[in-house]
Amino acid sequence: MIWVFLFVGIALAGLVMVVGYAVWLFHKASDVMGEVRVLADRGGQLAALAGEIQVPRFAGLTGDVDSQRTVRGDYLDDLGT
Repeated sequence: MIWVFLFVGIALAGLVMVVGYAVWLFHKASDVMGEVRVLADRGGQLAALAGEIQVPRFAGLTGDVDSQRTVRGDYLDDLGT
C-alpha cells in the first residue's frame, strides 16, 4: 500500500513542477512580447526620423543652387551640358 502513496506523491510533485514551469514560461513569453512591442515602437520612431532627413541638392560646378544635374558617385552625369 505504501507504493500507491509513493507514486501519488511523485505524480503530485511532477504536476506541481509542470504548473510552475507553465507559469514561468508564460511570464517569460509576456516579457518577450513586451520587448517586441518596444522594438516596433523604436522602429516607428526611426522611420519617422529617417523621413525627416532632407538631402541638400548638389550645386554643380557653377555654384548654381537650382541646378538639376544629378550626382553619381563624385561626378556629375551631364558634365558636357
